[in-house]
Amino acid sequence: MRFAVIGGTGLIGSQVVKNLNAAGHEAIPHSQSTGVDVISGQGLDEAVAGADVVVNLTNSPTFDEASPAFFQTSMANLLAAAHKGGVGHFVILSIVGTDQVPELDYYQAKALQEQILAAGPIPYSIVRATQFMEFMDAAMSWTADADTVRLPATPIQPIAAKDVANAVAEVAAGAPLNGIRNIAGPEIFPLDELGRITLSHKGDNRTVVTDPAAGMFAVVKGDVLTDKHAHLAPTRYADWLS
Repeated sequence: MRFAVIGGTGLIGSQVVKNLNAAGHEAIPHSQSTGVDVISGQGLDEAVAGADVVVNLTNSPTFDEASPAFFQTSMANLLAAAHKGGVGHFVILSIVGTDQVPELDYYQAKALQEQILAAGPIPYSIVRATQFMEFMDAAMSWTADADTVRLPATPIQPIAAKDVANAVAEVAAGAPLNGIRNIAGPEIFPLDELGRITLSHKGDNRTVVTDPAAGMFAVVKGDVLTDKHAHLAPTRYADWLS
């Protein structure tokens, strides 16, 4: 099978391309660096021409109120090009709980992306993942100073990027789900506790202060960012840290 992986040079996309090619498929990465622009539409027709499957792993450059416009425009352009090119399966990567946190602009934007895909003309699959282990440093940096890191006790179920890439490649190579597959890491942690584990491993002496108002995930209530019934990935956080 031939795959056009849009956003195929990034953290997840590069691994998806590698996995698909290793499985005997032909997966071609596309991004701004290869002359493909999902907002202007430049290069899209050429990128998806002859592809059996389009995997869209592009992301908004911001997580604020501008992000819905990015997904609105990029999905319209990609779906038009894919439909014109006769693509039979369209795959996106989304977030577990994205439709349950209306307070977060970025989550609203990802929910909009899902809605656009589901309403479109092409059989589709949505892979929803929990928070990436690779993003923990960024999450801590939002509310950190020289002595402390402030984090809420929001439950999260972190997943390694390599496991996300494996799941996306598997879904992309299969029949369209015309629905959603949730994937998650094997363990659930309060975010503040995960911060302590991370700092301890790094030998970082800063103190994690539990603050229910700190950071982007402060508005998340309950266990929205976890899914005990998801397809569980194998990599544990301690093993990933090591």
